[in-house]
Amino acid sequence: MKAIVRIGCGVLLLAITGAAFAQTYPSRPIRLIVPWPPGQATDLFARLIAERISQGLGQPIVTDNRAGAGGSIGSDIVAKSPPDGYTLLAASSGPISILPTLQTTPYDPLKSFAPIALAIYNPYILVTNPAFPAANVKELIEAVRANPDKYAFSSSGTGATSHLVSELFHSMAGIAPTHVPYKGSAPSLTDVMGGQVSYTFETSASVLPLVKSGRLKAYGVSSAKRTVTMPDVAPIAETAGLPGFDIAAWGGFMAPAGTPREIVNRISAEIQKALQEPATRERLIALGMDLEYRSPEEFAAFLARESVRYGAIARKAKIRLD
Repeated sequence: MKAIVRIGCGVLLLAITGAAFAQTYPSRPIRLIVPWPPGQATDLFARLIAERISQGLGQPIVTDNRAGAGGSIGSDIVAKSPPDGYTLLAASSGPISILPTLQTTPYDPLKSFAPIALAIYNPYILVTNPAFPAANVKELIEAVRANPDKYAFSSSGTGATSHLVSELFHSMAGIAPTHVPYKGSAPSLTDVMGGQVSYTFETSASVLPLVKSGRLKAYGVSSAKRTVTMPDVAPIAETAGLPGFDIAAWGGFMAPAGTPREIVNRISAEIQKALQEPATRERLIALGMDLEYRSPEEFAAFLARESVRYGAIARKAKIRLD
């Protein structure tokens, strides 16, 4: 009985200590690890939101770019940092939802981090050269199905989000064109515009200026709902008769596992406030991003679903990077 009492007191003491610590948080600058180079999409949204929430937290947030290994280097730094709320991760679908399904990573995407908030959702657009003869997505599918060897699709790299989005589309549509991986989105889009590759899936932020200028033709969006950046482009699930085709890149914030819940909730609340502000919303939308706030609990459930889904896509397409 005494042992039980001692254990109960210990748990209560930890809870009280954690709550007291959270009340004084933050008392010094916070480091935000971005596992990508400056100027990349994750870097852009993270800096913008960090600038806003630092005001509410009353401390500066210092962005630290730690790029490399598909985002796994920076992510691992956060996973192994003290869970005190002073090291955060600008998280994204690549190193968290996709990479761990393709190769062994030094962190567990669902156990090594405390989800704070989902912030942005970035749908992909199916685009082709303007001379591509199909009038809509259904005709594109029919053309590829009839002559699979004649058509090729590009991606920003094997195992990249654009590759996985494409493979899900092909699986649901029952087609098997040739994959041409590139080292980045820019060369992939260049060859689609030049007609060397039939089509690709890329983010609305990447293709919007090219579609507006007439250098690319947009056929559909990968999400179940229209994107605010390209509202005239209908969902592929709707136009191609592929119910359930709903996939996009995402971005959010995470902390090391074990970070006190009070701290996680406070940062999450500040992120929610930032996403509700007209100025912040306008700046993110101008970058080609849809806003999609989800609480820590909702974000955790979302991450679990994404891990299962991308794992299934990778296994079916036999994609491994090890």
